[in-house]
Amino acid sequence: MKPLLNELELALKQCQLWQKSAPSEEALASEQPFAIDTLTPHEWLQWVFIDRMVVLLNAGQGLPKGFEITPYFEECWKHSPQYAPILLTLRKIDEVARG
Repeated sequence: MKPLLNELELALKQCQLWQKSAPSEEALASEQPFAIDTLTPHEWLQWVFIDRMVVLLNAGQGLPKGFEITPYFEECWKHSPQYAPILLTLRKIDEVARG
């Protein structure tokens, strides 16, 4: 999974969505799915999803199974074809999660 997280980071950077500064602690504390009320989709990927997956990997814990996040991002970016590289990587991550 680590190579896919690296690929996701690279895709976010290539699409100029990677941020140098984290959102506020309040924004990151959202309890809504994908922090839909406080973060943009790419912020959630960078600051919540990637961060949490890296923590799990570094702790030697198993990654969650059975999740699928691509449909949310396909809907968010249905009018943004420039984000296709991100969606491609998310599909790969979903395949691993189905594993």
